[in-house]
Amino acid sequence: MAKKEEIPVLEVRNESTVEADVGEAGKIPVGLSACLAGYEVRYNGGHSQSRLCLRTLSEFFTFRTFCPEVAAGFGIPRPTMRLSGSPEAPRLTLSDDASVDLTDQLMNAVNPKLDEFDGLDGYILMKNSPSCGMERVKIYRDNGYPYDEKGSGFFAAALMEKYPLLPVEEEGRLHDARLLENFVLRVYAHHNFRQEVLAEPSHHKLIQFHSSYKYVLMAHHQQSPRDLGHLLADAGKQPLGTLVQEYFEAFMEAIKKPASTRNHTNTLMHILGYLKKDVPAPARQNILDTIHRYRQAEVPLVVPLTLLSHYIDQAGSDYIRAQRYLQPYPQSLGLTNAI
Repeated sequence: MAKKEEIPVLEVRNESTVEADVGEAGKIPVGLSACLAGYEVRYNGGHSQSRLCLRTLSEFFTFRTFCPEVAAGFGIPRPTMRLSGSPEAPRLTLSDDASVDLTDQLMNAVNPKLDEFDGLDGYILMKNSPSCGMERVKIYRDNGYPYDEKGSGFFAAALMEKYPLLPVEEEGRLHDARLLENFVLRVYAHHNFRQEVLAEPSHHKLIQFHSSYKYVLMAHHQQSPRDLGHLLADAGKQPLGTLVQEYFEAFMEAIKKPASTRNHTNTLMHILGYLKKDVPAPARQNILDTIHRYRQAEVPLVVPLTLLSHYIDQAGSDYIRAQRYLQPYPQSLGLTNAI
């Protein structure tokens, strides 16, 4: 019989806070709801361990874990809580007694912690939680029935307000192949921008970054490479700090949604154009046929990407080899196998 895999168990002192690193140094830092890391911090004393996070993403991310409800001193186990009141101004209350308002107690614990997440490049949250749910969290009326409108958990809302450019997703949504691929792409892009531009800002570094992400941008939004190019062309008209921030905001917004098959196809065709002088016509036709097969959903994206990369390695220019569209994250993740 195979040995049962052990999960990490966190000792919670005074039931006040949960903070730990899961993973090794040198990987990309990403926040993670503590229950998803296997810590027994849920209301019932259990966990919601994520195999996706701990067995797949942990190879590339180092996780900073946090449980806002434990940080607020609600205890383990604890009564269930939910969002109550109006959708415009919900409160955190006990599920069986909406008169017990726990909002301030939670936020007084959360707000001092937010600054500690400044070095993260992404965050993965527990769905449906009144504290950690990113979206679609039920808000209950005084009569006990939920509104049609949904909200966000208090910690999730505060996190996204303080770090609007940070890639944030719910673990449940990451089981959708396109959402997972897009989240990981955004995490790596966010990390690369911080390391390559924000660490020591300069016009040159900003232009280099934009150049390497040109076709990633094209795959997500056809107009964004031109718009951001115009922004950089007018770089001398505003202070460098302002330009960097404006570019970062526009860049992260442009890649926020998964790229469509149509946009991927268009991007692949543009890249193929760089091979027309140095790759024989039969080989180019083979690549073109493979791109069309991808467009018709006969093969996944990895097939035309691999074929293009093969010929670019042989005959491509330095410029096209440097395009991160060809490998925006480690290939061993296998994300383009499923889209």
